[in-house]
Amino acid sequence: MSGAGAPFTTRFAPSPTGPLHLGHAYSAMLAHDMARAAGGRFLLRIEDIDRARARPQWEAQIFDDLAWLGLDWPRPVMRQSARLPAHAAALARLEAMGLTYPCRCRRADIEAAAGAPQEGVPQFGPDGRIYPGTCRGRVMAERGGDDVIRLDMARAVRALPADAAFTETGPAHAGTHRLDPERLIREVGDIVLVRRGMGSSYHLAVVVDDAEQGVTHVIRGEDLFAATQIHVLLQRLLGLPVPLYHHHRLIRDEKGRRLAKRDDARAIARYRAEGASPADIRALVGLERSGPQRIGINPRAASIPPRNHPG
Repeated sequence: MSGAGAPFTTRFAPSPTGPLHLGHAYSAMLAHDMARAAGGRFLLRIEDIDRARARPQWEAQIFDDLAWLGLDWPRPVMRQSARLPAHAAALARLEAMGLTYPCRCRRADIEAAAGAPQEGVPQFGPDGRIYPGTCRGRVMAERGGDDVIRLDMARAVRALPADAAFTETGPAHAGTHRLDPERLIREVGDIVLVRRGMGSSYHLAVVVDDAEQGVTHVIRGEDLFAATQIHVLLQRLLGLPVPLYHHHRLIRDEKGRRLAKRDDARAIARYRAEGASPADIRALVGLERSGPQRIGINPRAASIPPRNHPG
């Protein structure tokens, strides 16, 4: 589990692929507030391994928006793109354990191999469509330059300690959660460890980088709860510490949909331009008091009245 006596350390780790929205603001401020309340550290990490989509202007906007919200963090920040050698070393360790294989399948191949849905058999998991295992018989010596690298989940769970578990403190799933090998095979499948053109993947990078930064508490959205079993699996296989997890509620629009980067109407920069204050943002996401699970915002207007006006 997370190191005994380690300072409370959490992080906010956005990808510079679009503007931060209210959901990002909530997650970052919550992590920052919890770290400060515990006398700990709040870190910022830029997750930029998707070089095809990452943009310098979005990274600059991340720094600007978070500083405007009143958050502070140590400099310089960690960038995922600078961590590829560490990710490769972790992959090599998994390869030495016989847990990886190269996969040449494209999305269309996987869709075709999946066939017609069968009742009671899950089609999608936290890593997307559950891989049908087409390339599972290939060995790493056959790896081509355009292959992804997958984890052989059936082999991985056999190497998993029987007591593998994590502690969750979030409102929806509080308690201790033991990893279920059969569920990992059936409902998660052979996840991608290295994506095409990236040199890593979210799942591999996040566990390696969290360990390097000494993160003791992972505070993130409820939509990532299902991925936690993947991260704990990799942590235990790689001998990394398992942090405590806190998955918070999602900020949703008036129709109950979670916010996305493409929803520019709720971008932090948009609120700033229309005269909002950081206190207004805190009120909108319910951080100053027990706020609502959803925020009703007109998606066409998305403006906040000036603070000296009622309503």
